[in-house]
Amino acid sequence: MDARAINAKLRRREVPSEDELRWFANGLANGDVTDAQAAAFAMAACFQSIGTEGCRALTLAMRDTGDVLKWDLDGPVLDKHSTGGVGDCVSLLLAPALAACGAYVPMISGRGLGHTGGTLDKLEAIPGVNTQVSEDHLKGMMQDVGCAIVGATAQIAPADKRFYAIRDVTATVESIELITASILSKKLAASPDALVLDVKIGSGAFMKTAEEARALAQSMCDVANAAGCRTSALITDMNQPLAPSLGNALEVAEVMRLLTGQAAGPLVEISAALGGELLVHAGLATDVQDGAARIAATLGDGHAADIFGRMIAAMGGPADFAGNWQAHLPGAEVQHDVKAPAAGHVAAMNGEALGLAVVGLGGGRMVESDRIHPGVGVSGMARLGQEVAAGDVIACIHAASEDDAKAAEAAVLAAIAIEEKPAELPPLVHERIS
Repeated sequence: MDARAINAKLRRREVPSEDELRWFANGLANGDVTDAQAAAFAMAACFQSIGTEGCRALTLAMRDTGDVLKWDLDGPVLDKHSTGGVGDCVSLLLAPALAACGAYVPMISGRGLGHTGGTLDKLEAIPGVNTQVSEDHLKGMMQDVGCAIVGATAQIAPADKRFYAIRDVTATVESIELITASILSKKLAASPDALVLDVKIGSGAFMKTAEEARALAQSMCDVANAAGCRTSALITDMNQPLAPSLGNALEVAEVMRLLTGQAAGPLVEISAALGGELLVHAGLATDVQDGAARIAATLGDGHAADIFGRMIAAMGGPADFAGNWQAHLPGAEVQHDVKAPAAGHVAAMNGEALGLAVVGLGGGRMVESDRIHPGVGVSGMARLGQEVAAGDVIACIHAASEDDAKAAEAAVLAAIAIEEKPAELPPLVHERIS
């Protein structure tokens, strides 16, 4: 086999065989496939579908170029993946809540890039936390805590790491099948018994339309289920930030308020809906309503908060974080209120613009080498449909300087539309895909 022959097949609108796709994935990992050949494959795949079976074969082949974790646990291994959004810190709530319900959750997560925040960056806003742990440490956390949210090691799906970098610079990221293979090659390397997918739609998401979100959700569900992992997906709304705070430490603070029963809102609702799906897949709930109720109960009674605190300690963070989190989270030098320029109702938000405003403050990355200021961001965001008077505070900027705060204020005001009449609010969950 060779890359030229495989690419020629795609050019002729033929689907490469499972053996050919496995050879190609191994070639990505060991260097037998050149950057030019990988780029040609990616471009051809954008124009010629490789089908569900081809996508499954490529996914498993890329997974198998690295470590595939094995578990010896007395309960189901569960996982969740989100396609990314603004103010989305569901993973920090859901992992300990699932563990509190008797599941094990080895969640391999990523960093922020572009307008979306990264789960690992949020955790590392907590002093001392190290999200890069060894496989032995991860397995120890499963036994001792029940959950862990960590970064992928270099040994997890190395073919995908190289292939994604090539796709990123050749404008071939958008292929539904290549997105599916990229996400699932890493998720399936953790060997979950069941997986739930949170596919975002709206102004703060990568998928802007229902058709795009549905196509990606169906593709990932088809491939994961064909690979033997029980999987379903929820298409959820991202036309406004999921949390009222944006920024790493600010979102952790929001999570801790929810874990300790000080607040409620869309984050709890989404976490319960996703967790309910997983508990049904795992046989730990009779139906999704029962599963959602069980997740919500662990968030309300402090059980999930205790597990979260133990997870933080196991990753090098403060031993007393669950009970004393306010003393540990970093802040910003300047806090600046954003006031409504007119009376009316909050009618629309540009979630991507809000996310980029946080990046501009130093709270995210545009390139991987950028350093993050963990304490900056935006808190107290007004919600869609909220009625405001002129001069009401609709957000608070947390910045490193007055100049940064003023620039962010202008960006936030440009991203929020205030109109006389209230707009119809979108549902939090648009659709379920299985």
